Amino acid sequence: MMKRILLTVAYDGTGYSGFQAQKSGVPTIERELNRAITELTGAQTEVSGASRTDAGVHALCNLAVFDTESRIPPEKFANALNVRLPEQICVQNSREVPLDFHPRFCDTVKTYDYVIYNAQFPSPRRGRYSFYSYTPFDVDRMREAAQFLVGEHDFKSFCSVHTQALTTTRTVTGIEVIERPCEEERIAETAAYGAPYPAEAGTQQGSAGPARRGVSPREIVIRVSGTGFLYNMVRIIAGTLMEVGRGAIEPEQVVTILEACDRSKAGPTAPPEGLTLVRYQILADGSEKND
Repeated sequence: MMKRILLTVAYDGTGYSGFQAQKSGVPTIERELNRAITELTGAQTEVSGASRTDAGVHALCNLAVFDTESRIPPEKFANALNVRLPEQICVQNSREVPLDFHPRFCDTVKTYDYVIYNAQFPSPRRGRYSFYSYTPFDVDRMREAAQFLVGEHDFKSFCSVHTQALTTTRTVTGIEVIERPCEEERIAETAAYGAPYPAEAGTQQGSAGPARRGVSPREIVIRVSGTGFLYNMVRIIAGTLMEVGRGAIEPEQVVTILEACDRSKAGPTAPPEGLTLVRYQILADGSEKND
Protein backbone atom coordinates (compact mmCIF):
# COMPACT_ATOMS: atom_id res chain seq x y z
CA MET A 1 0.00 0.00 0.00
CA MET A 2 1.31 3.43 -0.96
CA LYS A 3 2.01 5.85 1.89
CA ARG A 4 3.51 9.32 2.12
CA ILE A 5 6.39 10.02 4.51
CA LEU A 6 7.24 13.47 5.83
CA LEU A 7 10.88 14.08 6.77
CA THR A 8 12.29 16.89 8.89
CA VAL A 9 15.84 17.42 7.66
CA ALA A 10 18.77 19.37 9.12
CA TYR A 11 21.87 20.05 7.06
CA ASP A 12 25.09 21.96 6.71
CA GLY A 13 24.78 23.48 3.24
CA THR A 14 28.52 24.10 2.84
CA GLY A 15 29.67 22.28 -0.27
CA TYR A 16 26.15 21.70 -1.60
CA SER A 17 24.56 23.55 -4.51
CA GLY A 18 21.35 24.14 -2.62
CA PHE A 19 18.50 21.82 -1.75
CA GLN A 20 16.98 21.11 -5.15
CA ALA A 21 18.46 18.42 -7.41
CA GLN A 22 19.93 19.73 -10.66
CA LYS A 23 20.35 18.18 -14.08
CA SER A 24 24.10 18.84 -13.98
CA GLY A 25 24.43 16.28 -11.17
CA VAL A 26 26.17 18.64 -8.74
CA PRO A 27 25.87 17.73 -5.04
CA THR A 28 22.55 18.86 -3.53
CA ILE A 29 20.58 17.91 -0.42
CA GLU A 30 17.71 16.52 -2.48
CA ARG A 31 20.06 14.36 -4.54
CA GLU A 32 21.53 12.80 -1.38
CA LEU A 33 18.07 12.14 0.07
CA ASN A 34 16.90 10.54 -3.18
CA ARG A 35 19.98 8.29 -3.24
CA ALA A 36 19.58 7.21 0.38
CA ILE A 37 15.84 6.46 0.09
CA THR A 38 16.30 4.55 -3.18
CA GLU A 39 19.10 2.52 -1.62
CA LEU A 40 16.99 1.79 1.46
CA THR A 41 13.71 0.84 -0.24
CA GLY A 42 15.05 -0.66 -3.46
CA ALA A 43 12.67 1.54 -5.49
CA GLN A 44 13.63 4.69 -7.40
CA THR A 45 12.33 7.53 -5.22
CA GLU A 46 12.37 11.31 -5.40
CA VAL A 47 11.56 13.64 -2.54
CA SER A 48 9.80 16.95 -2.84
CA GLY A 49 11.13 19.68 -0.57
CA ALA A 50 9.25 22.46 1.15
CA SER A 51 11.99 25.11 0.97
CA ARG A 52 14.51 25.14 -1.88
CA THR A 53 17.38 26.72 0.01
CA ASP A 54 20.23 28.27 -1.99
CA ALA A 55 23.76 26.96 -2.38
CA GLY A 56 25.67 27.17 0.90
CA VAL A 57 22.58 27.85 3.02
CA HIS A 58 21.91 25.69 6.10
CA ALA A 59 18.74 24.32 7.71
CA LEU A 60 17.66 22.96 11.06
CA CYS A 61 14.20 21.90 9.95
CA ASN A 62 13.53 21.77 6.23
CA LEU A 63 10.68 19.48 5.25
CA ALA A 64 10.42 16.93 2.44
CA VAL A 65 7.88 14.29 1.45
CA PHE A 66 8.09 11.12 -0.62
CA ASP A 67 5.79 8.24 -1.50
CA THR A 68 6.70 4.63 -0.90
CA GLU A 69 5.24 1.15 -0.70
CA SER A 70 7.99 0.07 1.70
CA ARG A 71 6.85 -1.83 4.79
CA ILE A 72 9.34 0.07 6.97
CA PRO A 73 7.40 1.79 9.80
CA PRO A 74 7.24 5.56 9.09
CA GLU A 75 9.00 6.52 12.33
CA LYS A 76 11.90 4.17 11.50
CA PHE A 77 12.88 5.94 8.27
CA ALA A 78 14.87 8.60 10.16
CA ASN A 79 17.32 6.11 11.68
CA ALA A 80 17.51 3.98 8.56
CA LEU A 81 18.28 6.97 6.32
CA ASN A 82 20.81 8.60 8.64
CA VAL A 83 23.20 5.66 8.39
CA ARG A 84 23.13 6.14 4.60
CA LEU A 85 23.48 9.91 4.52
CA PRO A 86 26.68 11.98 4.77
CA GLU A 87 27.37 13.53 8.15
CA GLN A 88 26.36 16.97 6.85
CA ILE A 89 22.73 15.79 6.47
CA CYS A 90 20.57 14.34 9.24
CA VAL A 91 16.89 13.41 9.28
CA GLN A 92 15.48 14.66 12.58
CA ASN A 93 12.05 13.06 12.31
CA SER A 94 9.96 10.89 10.00
CA ARG A 95 6.23 10.25 10.08
CA GLU A 96 3.33 9.29 7.85
CA VAL A 97 1.01 11.98 6.47
CA PRO A 98 -2.05 11.82 4.19
CA LEU A 99 -1.29 11.08 0.53
CA ASP A 100 -2.50 14.52 -0.56
CA PHE A 101 -0.42 16.38 2.05
CA HIS A 102 2.45 18.61 0.94
CA PRO A 103 4.12 21.23 3.19
CA ARG A 104 4.61 23.58 0.23
CA PHE A 105 0.84 23.92 -0.09
CA CYS A 106 0.12 24.58 3.59
CA ASP A 107 -0.31 27.86 5.42
CA THR A 108 3.12 28.23 6.98
CA VAL A 109 5.49 30.68 8.59
CA LYS A 110 9.18 30.15 7.89
CA THR A 111 11.91 31.74 9.98
CA TYR A 112 15.48 32.33 8.84
CA ASP A 113 18.42 33.54 10.93
CA TYR A 114 21.20 35.49 9.24
CA VAL A 115 24.19 35.49 11.59
CA ILE A 116 26.97 38.09 11.41
CA TYR A 117 30.14 37.50 13.39
CA ASN A 118 31.31 41.03 14.17
CA ALA A 119 34.84 41.21 15.59
CA GLN A 120 38.35 42.52 15.03
CA PHE A 121 39.38 39.28 13.32
CA PRO A 122 37.53 36.18 12.05
CA SER A 123 37.01 33.07 14.15
CA PRO A 124 37.86 29.84 12.29
CA ARG A 125 35.20 27.87 14.15
CA ARG A 126 32.40 30.31 13.25
CA GLY A 127 33.19 30.67 9.56
CA ARG A 128 30.87 27.93 8.27
CA TYR A 129 27.75 29.30 9.96
CA SER A 130 28.14 33.07 10.02
CA PHE A 131 29.27 35.96 7.85
CA TYR A 132 32.35 37.71 9.25
CA SER A 133 32.69 41.49 9.23
CA TYR A 134 34.97 43.81 11.20
CA THR A 135 32.76 46.82 10.35
CA PRO A 136 31.09 48.28 13.47
CA PHE A 137 27.30 48.09 12.93
CA ASP A 138 24.74 50.33 14.62
CA VAL A 139 22.15 47.76 15.70
CA ASP A 140 19.54 50.37 16.67
CA ARG A 141 19.58 51.77 13.12
CA MET A 142 19.19 48.24 11.74
CA ARG A 143 16.20 47.61 14.01
CA GLU A 144 14.56 50.85 12.93
CA ALA A 145 15.00 50.03 9.24
CA ALA A 146 13.78 46.44 9.68
CA GLN A 147 10.31 47.54 10.81
CA PHE A 148 9.64 49.17 7.43
CA LEU A 149 9.89 45.71 5.85
CA VAL A 150 7.29 44.04 8.08
CA GLY A 151 3.91 43.43 6.45
CA GLU A 152 2.70 42.71 2.94
CA HIS A 153 4.80 44.49 0.32
CA ASP A 154 6.04 44.14 -3.23
CA PHE A 155 9.58 42.90 -2.55
CA LYS A 156 10.82 43.19 -6.14
CA SER A 157 13.72 45.34 -4.91
CA PHE A 158 14.68 42.52 -2.53
CA CYS A 159 14.83 39.55 -4.88
CA SER A 160 17.20 38.29 -7.53
CA VAL A 161 16.60 39.59 -11.05
CA HIS A 162 16.57 35.92 -12.07
CA THR A 163 13.45 35.12 -10.04
CA GLN A 164 10.75 33.16 -11.86
CA ALA A 165 8.01 33.98 -9.35
CA LEU A 166 4.65 34.99 -10.82
CA THR A 167 4.29 37.74 -8.21
CA THR A 168 6.86 39.50 -6.04
CA THR A 169 4.38 40.41 -3.29
CA ARG A 170 5.17 38.64 -0.04
CA THR A 171 4.25 38.97 3.65
CA VAL A 172 6.97 39.35 6.28
CA THR A 173 5.45 38.67 9.69
CA GLY A 174 8.38 39.89 11.73
CA ILE A 175 12.04 40.92 11.75
CA GLU A 176 14.26 41.00 14.82
CA VAL A 177 17.84 42.23 15.01
CA ILE A 178 19.44 40.48 17.98
CA GLU A 179 22.81 41.42 19.45
CA ARG A 180 24.68 39.03 21.72
CA PRO A 181 28.28 38.97 22.96
CA CYS A 182 30.58 36.10 21.99
CA GLU A 183 31.71 35.23 25.48
CA GLU A 184 34.29 32.58 24.54
CA GLU A 185 36.14 34.98 22.23
CA ARG A 186 35.97 37.73 24.87
CA ILE A 187 37.43 35.36 27.47
CA ALA A 188 40.21 34.43 25.06
CA GLU A 189 41.02 38.12 24.55
CA THR A 190 41.19 38.66 28.28
CA ALA A 191 43.53 35.69 28.70
CA ALA A 192 45.81 36.94 25.96
CA TYR A 193 45.86 40.68 26.61
CA GLY A 194 44.63 41.12 30.17
CA ALA A 195 41.42 42.81 28.99
CA PRO A 196 39.05 42.57 26.03
CA TYR A 197 40.00 44.63 23.00
CA PRO A 198 38.35 48.01 23.56
CA ALA A 199 35.90 49.18 20.88
CA GLU A 200 37.32 52.72 21.05
CA ALA A 201 40.92 51.63 20.59
CA GLY A 202 41.44 53.49 17.32
CA THR A 203 42.40 51.81 14.06
CA GLN A 204 44.74 49.19 12.81
CA GLN A 205 45.90 49.16 9.18
CA GLY A 206 46.30 45.76 7.58
CA SER A 207 48.68 44.95 4.74
CA ALA A 208 45.77 45.22 2.33
CA GLY A 209 42.34 46.74 2.80
CA PRO A 210 40.84 49.51 4.95
CA ALA A 211 41.76 50.46 8.49
CA ARG A 212 39.97 48.37 11.15
CA ARG A 213 38.31 49.74 14.28
CA GLY A 214 38.43 47.47 17.27
CA VAL A 215 35.18 45.54 17.75
CA SER A 216 34.55 43.45 20.85
CA PRO A 217 33.40 40.05 19.52
CA ARG A 218 29.63 39.75 19.10
CA GLU A 219 27.01 38.10 16.95
CA ILE A 220 24.31 40.10 15.23
CA VAL A 221 21.38 37.91 14.21
CA ILE A 222 18.86 39.16 11.67
CA ARG A 223 15.80 36.94 12.23
CA VAL A 224 13.21 37.14 9.44
CA SER A 225 9.83 35.37 9.54
CA GLY A 226 7.30 35.26 6.74
CA THR A 227 4.73 33.21 4.89
CA GLY A 228 7.00 32.88 1.88
CA PHE A 229 10.17 34.32 0.38
CA LEU A 230 11.53 35.18 -3.04
CA TYR A 231 14.84 34.00 -4.50
CA ASN A 232 17.64 35.56 -2.38
CA MET A 233 15.10 37.74 -0.53
CA VAL A 234 16.36 37.13 3.03
CA ARG A 235 19.99 37.55 2.00
CA ILE A 236 19.20 40.87 0.27
CA ILE A 237 17.29 42.04 3.35
CA ALA A 238 20.35 41.13 5.45
CA GLY A 239 22.70 42.90 3.04
CA THR A 240 20.54 46.02 3.06
CA LEU A 241 20.26 46.11 6.85
CA MET A 242 24.05 45.80 7.10
CA GLU A 243 24.34 48.85 4.81
CA VAL A 244 22.02 50.69 7.19
CA GLY A 245 24.06 49.52 10.17
CA ARG A 246 27.31 50.86 8.75
CA GLY A 247 25.72 54.20 7.83
CA ALA A 248 25.59 53.88 4.04
CA ILE A 249 21.77 53.89 3.96
CA GLU A 250 19.42 55.79 6.26
CA PRO A 251 16.75 53.66 7.99
CA GLU A 252 13.85 55.56 6.41
CA GLN A 253 15.31 55.02 2.92
CA VAL A 254 14.11 51.42 3.11
CA VAL A 255 10.61 52.72 2.29
CA THR A 256 11.91 54.32 -0.91
CA ILE A 257 13.80 51.14 -1.80
CA LEU A 258 10.61 49.08 -1.44
CA GLU A 259 8.58 51.51 -3.54
CA ALA A 260 11.20 51.57 -6.31
CA CYS A 261 10.66 47.86 -7.19
CA ASP A 262 14.22 47.96 -8.52
CA ARG A 263 16.86 45.45 -7.38
CA SER A 264 19.67 47.96 -7.93
CA LYS A 265 18.29 50.24 -5.20
CA ALA A 266 18.69 47.72 -2.36
CA GLY A 267 21.89 46.56 -0.68
CA PRO A 268 24.09 43.64 -1.75
CA THR A 269 23.12 39.99 -1.47
CA ALA A 270 24.72 38.80 1.76
CA PRO A 271 26.89 35.66 1.44
CA PRO A 272 25.05 32.34 1.97
CA GLU A 273 27.07 30.93 4.89
CA GLY A 274 25.35 33.20 7.42
CA LEU A 275 21.84 31.95 6.58
CA THR A 276 19.99 29.10 8.30
CA LEU A 277 16.36 28.00 8.09
CA VAL A 278 15.60 27.68 11.81
CA ARG A 279 11.84 27.14 11.97
CA TYR A 280 9.12 25.83 9.66
CA GLN A 281 5.74 26.28 11.31
CA ILE A 282 2.68 24.70 9.66
CA LEU A 283 -0.37 26.78 10.59
CA ALA A 284 -2.98 24.83 8.60
CA ASP A 285 -2.64 21.65 6.59
CA GLY A 286 -2.97 21.81 2.84
CA SER A 287 -2.96 19.40 -0.04
CA GLU A 288 -1.59 19.23 -3.55
CA LYS A 289 -5.06 19.76 -5.05
CA ASN A 290 -5.22 23.19 -3.34
CA ASP A 291 -2.27 24.51 -5.34
